[in-house]
Amino acid sequence: MTDRPEMPRPAVDRRFSVAPMMDWTDRHDRYFLRQISRRALLFTEMITTGALIFGDAARHLAHDPSEHPVAVQLGGSDPRDLAIAARIAADAGYDEINLNCGCPSDRVQSGRFGACLMAEPALVAECVAAMAAVVDVPVTVKCRIGIDDQDEAETLFRFVETVAAAGAGTFYVHARKAWLKGLSPKENREIPPLNYPLVHALKRARPDLEILLNGGLVDLDQAEAEIASGLDGVMLGRAAYHDPYILAEVDARIYGEGDATAPIADRIEIARRMLPYIEAEVSRGTALIAITRHMLGLFQGLPGARRFRRSLSENHARKGAGPEVLVAALEEVSSRRRDAA
Repeated sequence: MTDRPEMPRPAVDRRFSVAPMMDWTDRHDRYFLRQISRRALLFTEMITTGALIFGDAARHLAHDPSEHPVAVQLGGSDPRDLAIAARIAADAGYDEINLNCGCPSDRVQSGRFGACLMAEPALVAECVAAMAAVVDVPVTVKCRIGIDDQDEAETLFRFVETVAAAGAGTFYVHARKAWLKGLSPKENREIPPLNYPLVHALKRARPDLEILLNGGLVDLDQAEAEIASGLDGVMLGRAAYHDPYILAEVDARIYGEGDATAPIADRIEIARRMLPYIEAEVSRGTALIAITRHMLGLFQGLPGARRFRRSLSENHARKGAGPEVLVAALEEVSSRRRDAA
């Protein structure tokens, strides 16, 4: 393994981030989201250590320079393998290495990582220490507040104390338990009750740590309220994917950039910014649907949204589809606006 090249790293400001989501937060989605917010921290999908060590690491870690700040989330539980994978990701230019201790899927459990690691804080501490020893970027942890029959407060505080002692200074806390037996991953995102007060209690007990809240957040009003109440930041997941225009006010409202009362970027202009990217990607053999499937929610809640989604959905999977498909879908939105005027 060669020495890591020296490269500038942007400071990671985690006040607002978009959660890592399997099959969703790929490089095309991240490029799209970056057209809406300059400052939000973006994440890859979870990538297993095996995929980087034994698979096509270059493909898994491919990203556009405009995506920064961008974090990679790793899945694994072997300290040595995680150290190797973290080094590969850092060499690829990622700004943060995040360890997944929150995913409850059966596949993740069978690999002894994800949410089941909430039961093994000493092992997580070993993993964090191993990664931190070989990279020069922050190593962070995304976790639940507990699993199954564990006592939430006791589990979360013990987990954080143990892992923080190994060098982790940042924790993204999904404020729900994960039930590894009896609930599907989807049910684990919805059924276990949220416990925001426990996350706030953790922050009060450990003001030296960076504590970010995840789970159940739906808009920037909630985000601002949680930050104002003492947390260091928030992480939105599905709400930001299904209605990506939420990010249009992040830079002003969360990061204080510019005038919060100034007009924000128009959705049609955001979509048009994607056209050169789409043209370049399609010319390299990328299927249009791989990009535009992430854009279906751009006009969520507005007149013309249904026309936009239908136009894309009916055409972006056809052979040879290119930028003209998005142009036509945008014309559907524009015509609906003209009809309503």
